[in-house]
Amino acid sequence: MARDVLVIGAGVIGLAVARALALAGDQVLVAEATGQIGSGVSSRNSEVLHAGLYYKPGSLKARVCVAGRAQLVAYCEARSVPYALCGKLVVATAEDQVPALRALEEKATANGVRTAWLTAQEAQALEPALNCVAALHSPDTGIVDSHSLMLALQADLAAAGGQVAFASPVVGGILGQAGAPHVVRIGGDDTSEWTFDVVVNAAALSAVSVAASFEGSSVFRLPVARFAKGNYCALTGKAPFKHLIYPAPKDAWLGVHLTLDLAGQARFGPDIHWLDTTDSADLNYDATPGIVPAFEESVRAYWPSLPDGALHPTYTGIRPKIHGAHEPAPDFRVDGPAQHGVPGWVNLLGIESPGLTSSMALADHVVSLLKPT
Repeated sequence: MARDVLVIGAGVIGLAVARALALAGDQVLVAEATGQIGSGVSSRNSEVLHAGLYYKPGSLKARVCVAGRAQLVAYCEARSVPYALCGKLVVATAEDQVPALRALEEKATANGVRTAWLTAQEAQALEPALNCVAALHSPDTGIVDSHSLMLALQADLAAAGGQVAFASPVVGGILGQAGAPHVVRIGGDDTSEWTFDVVVNAAALSAVSVAASFEGSSVFRLPVARFAKGNYCALTGKAPFKHLIYPAPKDAWLGVHLTLDLAGQARFGPDIHWLDTTDSADLNYDATPGIVPAFEESVRAYWPSLPDGALHPTYTGIRPKIHGAHEPAPDFRVDGPAQHGVPGWVNLLGIESPGLTSSMALADHVVSLLKPT
């Protein structure tokens, strides 16, 4: 028997989850607070298909990244979504960064991800403009047109009988008890109450606040919502690189990296600025003033010949965090009935990078958590 399902949020995760549940036979509605799909985290990132280098072996983040990349590549091929496996070089620009690069190599091997260790000469043979003392080559890293991907997911959802309701913010409700339907209040011009057998909270930046707005939500044991803004800069002219270039990782931040769009144009970022608020309603996408000098310094570590005045700010993104600035990055939290005891409810919390890469694998994971017992 088909279940009535509400997915909250029409970003790439919400659309992938909604598609998977609709294809499994459920009646699916996606409630999106804005007037378009993917207007938040999903459209304000580097559009990188991550191979799975960075994540703790055995973690959910590692598993869904590795599986999700393979699924997305196959899906892009099948649905003619533009993508390219251009590869990535993670570089050490000083000898004291080599241990971090070696640790990354070990993680990649444990996660079943292909890499190749390159000397400075070998790396510069691939990228003559590059400055480094060593590099780790990830041939399975790539880029994807995230908007085309989301349009394809939305089309699949519609073909399976699901739909997206725009300008429909979820403003609270009551958790169902003992298998009773969940009552959901959906706002907009007129707030109305709906009932659903299943609710999947994929609200990204608002996921914690949306979950907390439901009566009975104390059972979720929600984390404190935190946010980090990342600025991006574009390059005037063309960069002399064919691969993505990443600095050696530091803590939970991957550094200001060089990515390419599908036309070969370079962009740089993100940097990281932790925001003071824990309320998603306070967020804005204003660029952080005065970022260019710090960007130039970071980029010149691996591209010394970056021309003066070539970088200019373009856009910002905000990452949904469930940890503080000086804490290690946690695993993705995908909490289903087994975690909180509420039948027919899943919260996706702290889904930042590699969420885009992991979207289809995360969708499969959510489907598995909601299988009728």
